[in-house]
Amino acid sequence: MNVGIIGSGAMGAGIAQVAAMAGHSVHIYDTAAPALQRAQSGLQTTLQKLEEKGKLPDAATVMNRFQFTGTLADLAPCHLVIEAIVENLDIKKKVFAELEAVVSAGCILATNTSSLSVTAIAAACRQPERVLGLHFFNPAPLMALVEVVPALQTREGLVPELMALMQQWGKMPVQTKDTPGFIVNRLARPFYGEAIRIYEEGIASPATLDWAMTTLGGFRMGPFTLMDYIGHDVNYVVTETVWTSFFYDPRYKPSFSQKRLLEAGWLGRKTGRGFYEYAEGTVLPEPVMDEALGRHLVDRIGAMLMNEAIEALHLGVASAADLEMAMTKGVNYPKGLLQWADDAGAARVLAVLDALYEEYGEDRYRASVLLRQKARNDERFLS
Repeated sequence: MNVGIIGSGAMGAGIAQVAAMAGHSVHIYDTAAPALQRAQSGLQTTLQKLEEKGKLPDAATVMNRFQFTGTLADLAPCHLVIEAIVENLDIKKKVFAELEAVVSAGCILATNTSSLSVTAIAAACRQPERVLGLHFFNPAPLMALVEVVPALQTREGLVPELMALMQQWGKMPVQTKDTPGFIVNRLARPFYGEAIRIYEEGIASPATLDWAMTTLGGFRMGPFTLMDYIGHDVNYVVTETVWTSFFYDPRYKPSFSQKRLLEAGWLGRKTGRGFYEYAEGTVLPEPVMDEALGRHLVDRIGAMLMNEAIEALHLGVASAADLEMAMTKGVNYPKGLLQWADDAGAARVLAVLDALYEEYGEDRYRASVLLRQKARNDERFLS
């Protein structure tokens, strides 16, 4: 199989590496020659390091599977093309329309979008039935999860075909409906949004929230450290996209605190400053290590996270198994959110949310009807 990749940035190059290491010939297309050169150099360095570590038999063999091009017509021999460019719907639709004039009628077209409508992208094509989403996570060679997203128009049989291909590539695919944020970027919004809300209210500092969520909650990174690591130019835009796509549902409402960081150009680690400062010699602020406060913070953010997963299950966004796999393999959560809800007990999770709703009077804290049903009947979410 010949695989085409549109976009030679970090994500595009990462997906290309995965495909090439799985044995495919890979055509990497980008309109920017310097970007192609950086991708070529970066892949060469990465593959060489893997060979030196004994994780790859022959870097040269894999490197020879790549073709780098600035001409879209060079993707004509491809059987599968994966687009990994800027998160802009109009640009993606334009690229797909141009691509369709180049490739064969049997070529599968996939988008790596993290939050845009796959259905809208497919609508730009004459053969929308061959379009679907393949959402990899960064860095693509290391992250196991791939969200497979059928558009409304996607032909029957294409999803299982691509699920099987992703497994051949060594990935763990999950199927999700074409809804804003799919699984991970939808379910993870409260990890950031509720943490910022608590910070804006003056209840706890970023350092204290990060301490609580890592030390007591078991997460690998706290929300503020993770937002700074991802970059506010990425994290805030995904939040805003999900919020507007859900018709301004207050559960996904962005924060002024993060928007101001974006406006200031304080994007996190990449710029040396975000919620924290990263200049050499800078000492990170100390958390308030109060266990009672920490437990309260974990309960509040955790309840919001669990409720989001429960609502996704209720609306059939994905199966329970795929929701759990997405959060443990996609973003390395300490446990699946449905398992967390079962461990805590539906009645306890509901009590936390109802208390927040009573306190704030905001629809942001509305509990899923499925959570209410499980709490009333003392039932679990996972069998």
